[in-house]
Amino acid sequence: MKFATPLIPATLVRRYKRFLADCQLSDGTEIIAHCANPGSMMGLAEPGMRVWLEPNDDPKKKLNYGWRLVEHESGHFTGVDTSVPNRALRASLEAGEITELSEYKSVRPEVKYGKNSRIDFLLTQPGLPDCYVEVKSVTLMRQPGLAEFPDSVTKRGTKHLGELATMVRQGHRAVMLYLVQRTDCNSFQLAADIDPTYAAAFAEAQDAGVEKLIYTTNISPLEITLGKAISAT
Repeated sequence: MKFATPLIPATLVRRYKRFLADCQLSDGTEIIAHCANPGSMMGLAEPGMRVWLEPNDDPKKKLNYGWRLVEHESGHFTGVDTSVPNRALRASLEAGEITELSEYKSVRPEVKYGKNSRIDFLLTQPGLPDCYVEVKSVTLMRQPGLAEFPDSVTKRGTKHLGELATMVRQGHRAVMLYLVQRTDCNSFQLAADIDPTYAAAFAEAQDAGVEKLIYTTNISPLEITLGKAISAT
């Protein structure tokens, strides 16, 4: 997925009210950027960090900049926009790039299911059980190379795990797909200390037959594309 508008570098001044960030452009101008991330962004919102913003001139948007990336001192990138995984994955699913799901040719996003929920993707194919795919963006790293989810308590995520388990019990297929939006991680685990309820719900869902997939991403100021499948610790 290529960014619609070329990204520009900036320095983070502060993130506040979850969805707002003050940033300083290279010419010294201070602007407000939209932060499309409701999580804690642990380790990703420290003042002085180098960030990448996407400008826009859309009159329907309240802010003229969207915060898309953090560039670390190591040269690695983290994608902070939680809407990116679904946009990037839709193209990958339609192109059959995810091996475990490549047999499905019909990809429908945001389909209603469960109790007032929407599944990120419903995959269908004649002769195969319908496949419900829930996607989570993973950005937390507390140990070198190890990506973790979640970075804060997620009641919504726990609810989704229960609904995926219900789909399996009804004879469907259900997949929890974790997309690691960091280029400096090569393994994954649940952050059970941050949200033990989510970790317990995941174990129950897995026992019920919910599958787990973990994929990395390739990230640059030009685009974000699907990387490789990795294992959990």
